[in-house]
Amino acid sequence: MKYWWVNQNQTFKQEIEGGYLWSPKKSKNNKTNPFYETMTRVSSGDIVFSFYKTLLQGIGIINESAKTSPKPSEFGSAGDVWSDEGWLVPTTFLLFNQPIRPKDHYKTIDPLLPEKYGPLNKNFNGNQGIYLTELNADLAHHFIELLDGQVEEILSSYKKNDSSENLVEIKTIISSTTETETQKSQVIKSRVGQGLFRSRVSLVERKCRVTGIDDPRFLIASHIKPWAASNNIERLDRYNGLLLAPHIDHLFDSGFITFDSNGNLIRSNELPNNIEQQMLGHYTPSPKELTNQQENYMKYHRQNVFKHQIK
Repeated sequence: MKYWWVNQNQTFKQEIEGGYLWSPKKSKNNKTNPFYETMTRVSSGDIVFSFYKTLLQGIGIINESAKTSPKPSEFGSAGDVWSDEGWLVPTTFLLFNQPIRPKDHYKTIDPLLPEKYGPLNKNFNGNQGIYLTELNADLAHHFIELLDGQVEEILSSYKKNDSSENLVEIKTIISSTTETETQKSQVIKSRVGQGLFRSRVSLVERKCRVTGIDDPRFLIASHIKPWAASNNIERLDRYNGLLLAPHIDHLFDSGFITFDSNGNLIRSNELPNNIEQQMLGHYTPSPKELTNQQENYMKYHRQNVFKHQIK
């Protein structure tokens, strides 16, 4: 396994949400760049440190080797100076709960940086002349130490829940004709689906929208449009989910609460007052606007899952 560093100041959002790395093969003026060619050296299972806006934001886990691909349309004007043909590397990105700023640790990082082609410039900001570069093991392990267990936690969760074997199992369960939809849902949630679905939802949701809890150990990836009503694509779509505390997940899944497009909590009149007080009374949620994709799913929830008498 190798370690890599990617500077994503121009395409962070697109690559993180899309689940890939992409670089052109050449610049618009037909010049080559050695840091584009590094894309061809990555292998499945390699780890990539994602750097954006002066922070180490998360890690990517390489899923496949590079393949020729046109420039993603979602880059828009960010990719105007790049050629249209490039390298695409499918990558699963998982973000840190507590990103770190390498500049804050320059005294311990500096001795480990290579003399040439390092990931950081002399001011310990991202070296924007470099897109993807390999990290030596000492430097990579030092970043892992500075991240204080976050990398180990991500890798442990990923290896446990998101291996290729588990993905095959998910697809097998989905296509099965012997189990009911309820049985499929229970198996996916309790065994493998929660891991893959959760990792995808975590790209757009960082904490429970009601309680504010942001420790992933105490959150559940809850489908907005229920499993049984979703097609195979919707069942694993990152935008069809929220990260919720278990008791909030129960209220949401049962239709006793929902959210409007601005992220405001809506309570059903069928939620008993004493239960509402015990389960929701201590919280003052800070609304977070839904993305357009989330709102499409939430419309279904409001119309078909939510118990419609509003308090």
